[in-house]
Amino acid sequence: MNHHEEKADSANKVQPEKGTIAELPEYPIRFAGFWMRFWAYLLDLIVVGSLVRLIIKPAFRILDISIAEFNMFAPISIASAVIFYLYFVLMTKYLQQTLGKMVFGIKVVDLNREQLTWGTVLFREWIGRFISATIIVGYVIAAFLPKKQGLHDLFSDTMVIHVDK
Repeated sequence: MNHHEEKADSANKVQPEKGTIAELPEYPIRFAGFWMRFWAYLLDLIVVGSLVRLIIKPAFRILDISIAEFNMFAPISIASAVIFYLYFVLMTKYLQQTLGKMVFGIKVVDLNREQLTWGTVLFREWIGRFISATIIVGYVIAAFLPKKQGLHDLFSDTMVIHVDK
């Protein structure tokens, strides 16, 4: 524990700050495996798809912007990609969980038990996911590694664990 994560309580005992990874229990951490992460990701895709259908498509219709094009640089594709990445980046940075991870009781943590930084989250969710999606085995390796990390976790020094309540 470093001095940034500690504060003294009324009994002069050192306690970890609220919201830090140092609050994690000392007993063995249960890593979230491939299938748990897969189902959480599918639920997240449903959430993102719903956001696009409820917000972006009606806005495009009101602004009379075509939603019929289906190429990578079509305005609807770009807006959908922005929603996708904002969802994953903001949820992971501020809550360490997306809605899918919340439902399945898992969260993203730093290997060093520190708060997730913007750099870590952006790299994990943007560059890391692109690499993992390009090389499909990037996601599948989570089934075989001891800490159940995907390629994007390995690159960003993160892991996904079960949240015990």
